[in-house]
Amino acid sequence: MDTRPPRSLRPSILANSFLFAGISSVSLLLFWALYAVVGPAFSPFYPFPSNPSSSSSSSSIFTPSLSCPSPSSPSPSPPNWIACEDLRHDPPSPTFYDDPLLSYGVGSPVQNWDDKRRAWLDLHPSFKPGAERRILMISGSQPKPCRNRIGDHLLLRFFKNKADYCRIHGLDFFYNTALLHPDMFTYWAKIPVVRAAMVAHPESEWLWWVDSDAIFTDMEFELPLRKYEGYNLVAHGWRHLVYENRSWTSLNAGVFLLRNCQWSVDFLEAWAEMGPQSPDYERWGKTLKAEFKDKVFPESDDQSALVYLLLRQGSRWGDKIYLESEYYFQGYWVEIVGKLKKAAERYAEMERRAAGLRRRRAEKVAEAYGAAREEILEAEGWRAGLEGLRRPFVTHFTGCQPCSGRRNEGYSNEDCWKGMRLALNFADDQVLRHYGFAHRDLLTSDSVRPLAFDFPA
Repeated sequence: MDTRPPRSLRPSILANSFLFAGISSVSLLLFWALYAVVGPAFSPFYPFPSNPSSSSSSSSIFTPSLSCPSPSSPSPSPPNWIACEDLRHDPPSPTFYDDPLLSYGVGSPVQNWDDKRRAWLDLHPSFKPGAERRILMISGSQPKPCRNRIGDHLLLRFFKNKADYCRIHGLDFFYNTALLHPDMFTYWAKIPVVRAAMVAHPESEWLWWVDSDAIFTDMEFELPLRKYEGYNLVAHGWRHLVYENRSWTSLNAGVFLLRNCQWSVDFLEAWAEMGPQSPDYERWGKTLKAEFKDKVFPESDDQSALVYLLLRQGSRWGDKIYLESEYYFQGYWVEIVGKLKKAAERYAEMERRAAGLRRRRAEKVAEAYGAAREEILEAEGWRAGLEGLRRPFVTHFTGCQPCSGRRNEGYSNEDCWKGMRLALNFADDQVLRHYGFAHRDLLTSDSVRPLAFDFPA
């Protein structure tokens, strides 16, 4: 036991000062070390917007901590810093995402969506350049393995085709395999996905839905967005078949382009009201069957519903819907696949005449060569569509059902699978060209050949 007087246990004033300074320094170092790890969102000095609807601390905004150096840092170079800032910067100011009542799903439409998107872009100015032409492609398939023994392989190749197109043209791509609404199955499942994507991607002006069984068979072609100024929905179809023939096959709902705006939010709600989640689903099936004399089944489907909205609610929606028929925005595979070999030969002959198109190039500059080819196509009068000489833009294997295998009885398995191989390899050759290879023939998927310099001269 220590019997020294109490004062003998006290350090001197000088020692006390050193001790206090040491403790303060360690505490400060510890604070900044923790701050660097958890980020400013957990700082007591960080300003959180108020959230009157919630009393828990979970109402605080999470602000991601940038792993980028400051702009004044000598490393990395300024272009890398700019790219990093563009992709990751999310200021702490509140946006529509901080509204606890915001819904990503159908049945709860967003109000004032145009204003909310505009406000979000004002807070994220790096996304403004090119915003009017920014596209998010969306596709998807079922969450379970395919019943058809080659179905998963085919879906993988269909997915690769879309990913290739998006990479070449700089598009974002979302592929979904989850059923976002438990009652909106089969062809109706696309509507909840597109609706959620609108909220998840306010920086995108357009949402481009492409069915899983659709293939891009012209990897150079780009959507003529200027043509669709003033429209909010683009689908492949024919106005005379809609308004004169009143046919449920007058358009195709498997590929469509939708503007990210309030009109589209409201339109998706009206469209979804005819879906299987609606208590009036059976009634809608009977209504659509009676409306379209060529409709053979009494079930409400997305395509018939879309035609119905044009016919019965045309004053509300029709002026903003563009039916594209001048090129294969999506094309019926039966009338396309038999012509793909001839199309490949025609394009090779074009390149023999145009030496500039034969030049080897990096894939990143492929769009420039696509634009150069477009000038030649225009000058030589190559038309698109059924009677034209151009490559079909999108070939849609509607009715083949590659995953389930439950194809339309009008087609044979061999016709469907052979047609898919042809279309997939036809498209893949346009991609492999940038890597110096091509398939040995359009029906052989696993064998390629190197391309000679100045191919195909």
